[in-house]
Amino acid sequence: MKRQNVRTLVLLVSTFLYLLAGAAVFDVLESEYEARDKILLSGVIDDIQKRYNVSSDDMASLQETIIKYVPHKAGVQWKFTGSFFFCMTVITTIGYGHSYPLTDGGKVFCIIYALVGIPLNLVMFQSVGERLNIFMGFCVKNFKRCVRFKKAEVSHTELVMLGGLCTMLITLGGSLAFVKFEEWTLLDSFYYVSITLTTVGFGDFVALQQNNMLQEQPEYAAFAIIYILTALVVVASVMNLLVLRLLTLNTEDERREAQQQEMTSRSSGLDLNHIDGHLPYHHLHAGGALLGTKTDPRLCCNDCKHPHRTHQDPFGIGANAIHLQRMETTLYHATNSDDDTFENFMASERATKRKSI
Repeated sequence: MKRQNVRTLVLLVSTFLYLLAGAAVFDVLESEYEARDKILLSGVIDDIQKRYNVSSDDMASLQETIIKYVPHKAGVQWKFTGSFFFCMTVITTIGYGHSYPLTDGGKVFCIIYALVGIPLNLVMFQSVGERLNIFMGFCVKNFKRCVRFKKAEVSHTELVMLGGLCTMLITLGGSLAFVKFEEWTLLDSFYYVSITLTTVGFGDFVALQQNNMLQEQPEYAAFAIIYILTALVVVASVMNLLVLRLLTLNTEDERREAQQQEMTSRSSGLDLNHIDGHLPYHHLHAGGALLGTKTDPRLCCNDCKHPHRTHQDPFGIGANAIHLQRMETTLYHATNSDDDTFENFMASERATKRKSI
């Protein structure tokens, strides 16, 4: 089985096992909390209905109204600032779900906008990530020269480690900033930044969605948008390095297999050409010794360079007998088959040798 197929199979199995492990862990961590939370919320709803004499239909309508009102807590969502933030979540595939188009025209335009914007954004991130990797490699190389390293070349592993370090620093810095502006805990801020930069975007935590921040704090809105785009570029550069490494492994395996196939085909072709060049000559001269004198060599082909018999030395055995033995071994291993013609030729040569002796 090819190495690429083995790697693909291992990746498929590993991904499936990873999903099973994740499902088991979340089942243990979240299922009991979900059940308790549902019982608690049901108790609160029953208490409100009894206290204020609210019917079940009115309560359902109130719940729907509260859910729809949540996006409006941030202010007007579809002015320019809010629309720009929404467009960013679309083309980056974050998709918080905090706001969404309600009109038919908005839904149709959102589909077209996503189909065009997502590939454009991926290409942009890929290109900028490559430039960032080149810049990081340039900085590392100059740093090595300044501290007089023996080897100033930058390896792929060093770039991945540097990119991972930059990602961690950006994630931590953004978490601290959101702790200040959004008044979240450090864990919630770190969770929000991680979910955002991996473009998962659950929507349980969304920046700029409190106290009319979109209109009243434009500086913070600009910071949040620029931070998310910049951090995504850094993450894209690291992902680009990892994907490039995987593609390099596949390319190396394909090149290695191609070289092995080419060497095998060349070896088979040379063996056949070698024997095809020998047989006609030896069939015409099978009556005497093979080897000639050193002063008058005669070659049957350009590949083997073995001297054959000449008319000046019809029984050139003596000092050249060892060459005959080598040639017989070479021809035998070159064919390595039960070809009748070749066996008859070898038997004739051995008989001639015994007769001359």
